[in-house]
Amino acid sequence: MTHLLEMRGIQKSFPGVHALRGIDLDLHAGEVLALLGENGAGKSTLLKSLGGAHIPDAGTIRIDGRNVRLSSPLEAQRAGIAVIYQEYNLIPALSSCENIFLGRERTRFGFLRRGERQLALELFRRLGADINPDTPCGRLSVAEQQLVEIAKAMSLDARVLVMDEPTAALSPPEVDKLLAIVRDLKSQGIGVIYVSHRLEEIQRIADRVMVMRDGQSVASSHIAAAGRQQIIEWMVGRKLENEFPSRKPSFGEPRLAVRHLCRADKVRDVSFEIRRGEILGMTGLVGAGRTEVARLIFGADRRDSGEIAVDGRPRDIREPRDAIRAGICLLTEDRKHQGLILGQSILHNYGLPNLKRFSTCGFVGHREERRTFGDYMTKLGIKAPSASQLAKNLSGGNQQKVVLAKWLEANCDVILFDEPTRGIDVGAKFEIYQLMHALAAQGKAILMISSELPEVLGMADRILVMRQGHVSGEILDVKSTSQEAIMEMAVH
Repeated sequence: MTHLLEMRGIQKSFPGVHALRGIDLDLHAGEVLALLGENGAGKSTLLKSLGGAHIPDAGTIRIDGRNVRLSSPLEAQRAGIAVIYQEYNLIPALSSCENIFLGRERTRFGFLRRGERQLALELFRRLGADINPDTPCGRLSVAEQQLVEIAKAMSLDARVLVMDEPTAALSPPEVDKLLAIVRDLKSQGIGVIYVSHRLEEIQRIADRVMVMRDGQSVASSHIAAAGRQQIIEWMVGRKLENEFPSRKPSFGEPRLAVRHLCRADKVRDVSFEIRRGEILGMTGLVGAGRTEVARLIFGADRRDSGEIAVDGRPRDIREPRDAIRAGICLLTEDRKHQGLILGQSILHNYGLPNLKRFSTCGFVGHREERRTFGDYMTKLGIKAPSASQLAKNLSGGNQQKVVLAKWLEANCDVILFDEPTRGIDVGAKFEIYQLMHALAAQGKAILMISSELPEVLGMADRILVMRQGHVSGEILDVKSTSQEAIMEMAVH
């Protein structure tokens, strides 16, 4: 049988990094191939080579047995390849409809024809998304922007669809809808390359699995022949007995107290406490108000009313610097746009919120800054050629570790984790879980916001469920709780 897509001997190097080392990949029509690997394994580089964003140093790419040269994203689209990247590629000022058809507009008197708007509505309907095609993408949530990207790829009528972490910002019901769409595309003969760190999704949707490590393909198998534990071992290169580390928590007095927090209709009368040494999980559907709560506590948004206290002392938090002074830090959901300055080195990103720590008489002590960051690179396993590497050139998992490093140096007592393992592989997840346990053991109070219910159940000492801006339920006995019970609180 002729392969729909063949990639042979693909190689790609960047300064200081040999990203791809002779990768071979095959894809049949009507097949879902799961592409897996740890952060930094080379998956994104391979996908960008297929999507025309990178030109391989060596190797060949064939579509239906014919060699193709994909020298640009436009060439890839013309060859029938659509790529949904992990970093969404939308223009915030344009509407969702305009973004979907950008570069392919059919206009009359400078305006999009009605047909484009109707097609956008139909695409959103198929995705189960309630998105106004006229709304600027800059006003959409992260999850809604991801759905716009998916609609954009679907509008290309591609034969090969590449999906890089498409469900990272989606809730369980939205994931179910997306997987149903993937099955529909598969039934139409479209070949899908599906990248996800959520192994439960892979086992539900994939026909085959290919695992990459250090720029090479280390395993390939039909999904039925590869168990979950085997896939994890292929990815991390070692045995990983448990996905969540065990611990014996010890709680102290309340460290963070939030009372009657409100902001318009996004956050409505939210109150809770987090004790010393406690990991409080917060979950709910996308748009339930979880991220908004974290941003209000950190001062990134102004609250309409409510009180915040740290260690029993009321704090007037009006902006992030007030929160940092109060001992509160936030690891944002969108690390690329809100957690890092991508054009700066990872060393500068680490030092930015810690200038006072490294400065004397207005001068930054670069030697001490570099030494301490080097310690964090080792401790957290940050994979980068040097501390001078630009943040934008790191994988998603390593970017998250840089964000962690800068806040660990700030030594905050209250740590707000918003989707801490979004887009991160199982090995790196385990390391972050261990770090969270270590921070809790030091007496820090941790708020962990997550859409992944297994993660919430595996990590939290107590769980708050949010719905439509308010707390709809609290779970004290986490070990006896099911995902279904949490979803019931989130929906009703």
